[in-house]
This record gives sequence, structure tokens and C-alpha cells, in this order.
Amino acid sequence: MIHSLAKLAVIAAAGFGSFLTASHSMGADTANGAALAEVWCASCHIIAETEKGPVLQGPPGFRTIARGGRSPDQLRAFLSHPHGAMPDLTLNRAEIDDLVAYIETFR
Repeated sequence: MIHSLAKLAVIAAAGFGSFLTASHSMGADTANGAALAEVWCASCHIIAETEKGPVLQGPPGFRTIARGGRSPDQLRAFLSHPHGAMPDLTLNRAEIDDLVAYIETFR
């Protein structure tokens, strides 16, 4: 009985975690993400869908970022606190979700 309850608790927690992750992007607007990318990112990153292969110098393109192994939550965390040579983006949570949803289209 205790084993069954523990197993049920683990399953419920996993389901809730999946819900939280999915809820980040459920209302995300990829078109707004694309517009934000044009304003904030295009001067340094290649964002075009036709990008082929890694950029040899400078920051990675969006396709490289999308396929680089970072989860959407890791991208959100990075965009919440940019570092290195990135400018202070001052994006709100909805804008970050939109930008991450747009980056995810390159996977």
C-alpha cells in the first residue's frame, strides 16, 4: 500500500512538472518571438531559417542554438539573465516565452 502511494506520488509529480514546462510555451507567440529576434538579436545572431551550419566567428545562429542541447527552460533562464557580450535585453516573461518558442521552431 505504501509502495503504491509512493509510486502514485512520483507519477503525479512528474505529470505536474510536465504541465509546468508545457504551460510556459502554451500561450507563446512565435510571430512576436520572430519580431523580437529582429529587434534584439539579428545584429549579432543569424536568425534566418536558411542558416546552414555553425557560424565560425561570433555568436551562434538560432538554428545552432536550437539544436545545441539546451532545453526550453534553460534558454528561458539564459535569456532572463544574459551574460557575456549580450546586451541587457530587459525582456518580460511573455517576451522570453515568445522568443524561446521562436528559437524552438529551428529544432
